[in-house]
Amino acid sequence: MEPEQIPELIAQIALADPRVKRDDKVERRAQILMWAGILTDVPYDFAIRAAQQHYAEKVWPVLPADIATRWAATVRDRMNRDADPEPHGVDPDDEQAYRAQLAARRRAVAHGHTAPVEAHELTAAPDEVQERLSRIGRYIPDHARDALASYRPVRAARERLVRTGQPDPLAVSCPWCGATVDQACRGRRVTPGRDPESKRQGARAPHPSRLEAARSHPNAA
Repeated sequence: MEPEQIPELIAQIALADPRVKRDDKVERRAQILMWAGILTDVPYDFAIRAAQQHYAEKVWPVLPADIATRWAATVRDRMNRDADPEPHGVDPDDEQAYRAQLAARRRAVAHGHTAPVEAHELTAAPDEVQERLSRIGRYIPDHARDALASYRPVRAARERLVRTGQPDPLAVSCPWCGATVDQACRGRRVTPGRDPESKRQGARAPHPSRLEAARSHPNAA
């Protein structure tokens, strides 16, 4: 707030509480200087609202510290909810420009000119993709999942299919080998005079009939 706005602020508050306004010129000048120093970071409109809230709850005169405390709590709440994303449209190697844009955005968030960007907004997936990934089961962070991809090829392959909008064959059972949902297809060996034997192969490619079933099943697409 600019120092010249302080007299107007005090005059507005005095309409609700005449005790706030000083009659002596010397005291009034000292009061303005004191309030200006305390409220230097507080926007005028916020100070008016804070005074209104004060008198809606309390009967004693409002102090500049009451307004400054409310402002600090508001700024803290906004910044705590903000994920502080990296600036866009600026070269990270240009340290001065990068820092300037980062600081400008933080000020805009603190003053309410820019809405906080919460962490889930940066990592949120489209509803359909998220629903399909949830059916597969994701319980580790993305960076850990990527590091483990070579050790869990089946799950990694399923996640790639989901992210690219393709059907997930393991979301349906296989009509050929009888593999159930989430299980890899099995090989079938038929011996004359004996019942068909099955052997599960964890990395086996899904049978064509299973792929066809996945394309027409709502849980796989």
